[in-house]
Amino acid sequence: MDRTLLNKQQTALRRVMLESADHAQAIELFLHQHALLHAATMSGLGLWSYEDVILDGLDERQMRRIPRNEEHSIVWCLWHIARIEDVTMNLLVDKTDPLFEEENWGVKLKTPIIHTANAMTEADVDEFSQQIDIATLRAYRIAVGRRTREIASRLEPGTLHERVDQAQIARVAEQSLVHPDAQDVIDYWSKRTIAGLLLMPASRHLLVHLNEAARLKKRKS
Repeated sequence: MDRTLLNKQQTALRRVMLESADHAQAIELFLHQHALLHAATMSGLGLWSYEDVILDGLDERQMRRIPRNEEHSIVWCLWHIARIEDVTMNLLVDKTDPLFEEENWGVKLKTPIIHTANAMTEADVDEFSQQIDIATLRAYRIAVGRRTREIASRLEPGTLHERVDQAQIARVAEQSLVHPDAQDVIDYWSKRTIAGLLLMPASRHLLVHLNEAARLKKRKS
């Protein structure tokens, strides 16, 4: 498995999600792709994991550092994709509270940040990267992934093409789940269907930032 094949699978998933009337096939393809973009322990299916390939063997310094001429750390990437998946799948798709709030992950993670980390300054990213508990962050991402799979598996036929509930979009802003300087993120979500959110952010967005993490891993300084 490599990024080229992952991209091809994303293309196939997008076509089925947006064009096919076969709900079962769309969910099956989503769950397979989703599993590949999380730690293998998340799904428990014994599949290859892009996240594990990137993260296995990294020490804490490598996880927290921001290489020269880069904007983020690997732990920032993990937080960003986990928090966005948490907010969109729970609040926007399932219309329930995100796991972060429901299970009090803020205390466990040792971070005061509750938003998705868009539009943070380099200094803020660095401070955040040094504070957050890495083992707990990975546990949070696993919990988020498992909840996403529960939500996707119980979606009824026909719901994939429904528009996102604008009342739920309003809750994102009211609860400050996105940085004030990243209103475009909320605007983007507000125009999606449920299928659109499963595609971006719950699959494609994971690949984008895992690719970023892979690049950061290779940087020596």
